[in-house]
Amino acid sequence: MPYKAKPKDKKAYGAKLVELIQSHKSIMLISVTNVGSHQIQQVRIDLRGEATLLMGKNTTIRKVLRDFLEKNPEHPIEALVPFINGNIGFVFTNGDIAKVRETIVSNKVPAPARVGSYAPAD
Repeated sequence: MPYKAKPKDKKAYGAKLVELIQSHKSIMLISVTNVGSHQIQQVRIDLRGEATLLMGKNTTIRKVLRDFLEKNPEHPIEALVPFINGNIGFVFTNGDIAKVRETIVSNKVPAPARVGSYAPAD
């Protein structure tokens, strides 16, 4: 049976997202299209202690950000709202964002093409 998020789960997710936005100085969006769960878990393990990776439903993220921006107008997070589509994740850090990006890119592995998928670049 598929998991259906309950309102209390969504509120807890929203509170966690707002807390991460307020407590970190750098936020990076990453695309996780065609990335397996094992690979994402490996990235999380490598980022422990220096960054936090947060995934979520786009509609929930948009609602939380909309509510956050009502209370905090002109917050820099407003610039990221148009980019919240597709399979994305947030990476929050107070450290060097270039080092975090390097850690994420170092976990990139080649994968064979899957039936019915489109090439990301030719």
